Amino acid sequence: MTEMITADLVDLDLSADTKEAAAHALAERMVAQGRVTDLEGFLADVAAREAQMPTGLDGGIGIPHCRSAHVTEPTLAFGRSAHGIDFGAPDGPADLVFLIAAPAGADDAHLSILSSLARRLMNAEFTSALRAADDTAAVAALIRGDEPPAPVTETPAPVTSGAEDSAGTPSGTASSDAAPDDPAKSPAADATAASGSSAERPFRIVAVTSCPTGIAHTYMAAESLETAGREAGVELVVETQGSAGFTRLDPAVIAAADGVIFAHDVPVRDKDRFAGKPTVDVGVKAGINRPAELISEVRDKAARGEVTAASAPGTPVERAGDASEGYGTKLRTWLMSGVSYMVPFVAAGGLLIALGFAIGGYQINKAPSVMDHFVWTQTDSWAALLFQIGGVSFGFLVPVLAGYIAYGMADRPGLVPGFVGGSIALTINAGFLGGLVAGLLSGGVVMAIQRIRIPAALRGIMPVVVIPLISSAVVGFLMFVVVGKPIASAQKAMTDWLNGLSGTNAVLLGALLGLMMCFDLGGPVNKVAYTFATAGIAVSDPSQPAMKIMAAVMAAGMVPPLAMALATTVRGRLFTRTERENGKAAWVLGASFISEGAIPFAAADPLRVIPSSMVGGALTGALSMSFGATLRAPHGGIFVVPLIGNPFLYLLAIAAGVCVTTGLVVVLKGLRKQSPEGAVEQEASAASGARDAAGQPVAV
Repeated sequence: MTEMITADLVDLDLSADTKEAAAHALAERMVAQGRVTDLEGFLADVAAREAQMPTGLDGGIGIPHCRSAHVTEPTLAFGRSAHGIDFGAPDGPADLVFLIAAPAGADDAHLSILSSLARRLMNAEFTSALRAADDTAAVAALIRGDEPPAPVTETPAPVTSGAEDSAGTPSGTASSDAAPDDPAKSPAADATAASGSSAERPFRIVAVTSCPTGIAHTYMAAESLETAGREAGVELVVETQGSAGFTRLDPAVIAAADGVIFAHDVPVRDKDRFAGKPTVDVGVKAGINRPAELISEVRDKAARGEVTAASAPGTPVERAGDASEGYGTKLRTWLMSGVSYMVPFVAAGGLLIALGFAIGGYQINKAPSVMDHFVWTQTDSWAALLFQIGGVSFGFLVPVLAGYIAYGMADRPGLVPGFVGGSIALTINAGFLGGLVAGLLSGGVVMAIQRIRIPAALRGIMPVVVIPLISSAVVGFLMFVVVGKPIASAQKAMTDWLNGLSGTNAVLLGALLGLMMCFDLGGPVNKVAYTFATAGIAVSDPSQPAMKIMAAVMAAGMVPPLAMALATTVRGRLFTRTERENGKAAWVLGASFISEGAIPFAAADPLRVIPSSMVGGALTGALSMSFGATLRAPHGGIFVVPLIGNPFLYLLAIAAGVCVTTGLVVVLKGLRKQSPEGAVEQEASAASGARDAAGQPVAV
């Protein structure tokens, strides 16, 4: 591996007056060494990074840095200015300037070196040695870590808490009017008193640091927080979410933590892991400049009992689990990643197509292109427009499915072969099954390529040229020549089977889909049934059996929330006050085909609610299929009833399932044995005539 910095990349007499001039002077040295291929392009990338956030640090340090396609290998240039250069630091100009250049595809080993340097910048001995050195080779060796810095002999003057010393190291120590060795005045003592924690164990904090490029500030903030934690006498563990990836904190460490610090300028990945704990959320530079204050603040929040609520779940990729998860769990996560990105295309395209049919009739699919014929005053032209836009949206379904399955497996490098493989699946009529296989193949191929050791000269072009080229060629070969034809045959066989469904077989399929829709109320099993249905109508002219399946799935999915809403209305005393309030919202959620509206009831009483919902859902699915109800739209609930074939019978099927589920829930809850205390309280409530705001007897 080429040395990241050499004597030729060191300028101990940097004469630049501005940060732009400083970057230009140091970048020229990189160009001369063949580390940068395009000076102006690289400087534009540096300026773009600087525009996101100033790169000056307290203590006289400037660290302009960026990732750029014009960089051949990770490189560091160092300049020392006699008069200082303004990089936007609060305490004034910087005399130590580090220009860090990383290629777009920098590997983990080089990024580890860069992160190590960023941490060492928090070391006073290191920065003092850089200021004292008079030989460029010695400076390069010091930065590489070949030579340890000489110890600092002078004792820094005490400063106020949360400030930094002259070397830029956060002091986090005593105030100017207190002796540093006075235990009563130390930050650890103050924080302990503030939090009221006992001496049985130290206060525990977990932290996450991240910055836009993930090269410098991420690791400097981590080092600063860890140092301040040791000084404050707390256990502090940091997860650095940098460019080289990140290793998730052990769930047990997070569970045992008393507080959380987020020092970040990009979204924290898997943020929901830290919900329910006292949290301080600041920018990454705050983690560098005032770590002691952040530690004190999180301890104060813990003492007051302030905790953060659970955050909204991210995408399946963002919720990727630990490395210890089994292959089956990972496979489900990858597939759900593709499905979650595909569903909006299904909803938009399906509703547009359905509206096109509703406005223009069932012959609208024979209309000429609106590019050739569109009359502003004709309804049929507008219907054709809606239909054709929806058809274009549907054309993305399989490529998006495949692309984001690969994305879930291999992150962004998987997108190109995934989309290519999904498009090939459409070309060879492999359909939905082809998209699934193409996505898994693409992710696997990219993951295999990423494990190969690549020469340094190629690393910069890996993510933009090499990986897309090789992975697309391999996936294309496999889809066209090896697996495409068998998958297309399987897709045709499944389509023929669906088209041949009638009578008892159709009713049984409707019942099975209804059971699946109501089993986990929006979970993986529910999504499998929904995806199966939407895949059938994801064409411009779906078959009758496919539209019947879509109708049965949506009808069954509406049953649980509507049934819970009805049950809380007719027998409110069997439910808590909170459940009765949730029941009001469940009317709207159920009518909109949002099965998750029943989750609060299922979570509180799963053994009664889930089986009851499954029975009602199965009945509704079977009735919908037997009535021959059809649906071209993939979503919408009662709001797309005008687009449903046999709408009155369809609503009758939903009503039947809702009534059955409601009856079962009421009966099962009524049979629940009450504790003696509960019976006494209920009798007292009835005797006093106590009623809540809804006029129902108070539930106990």
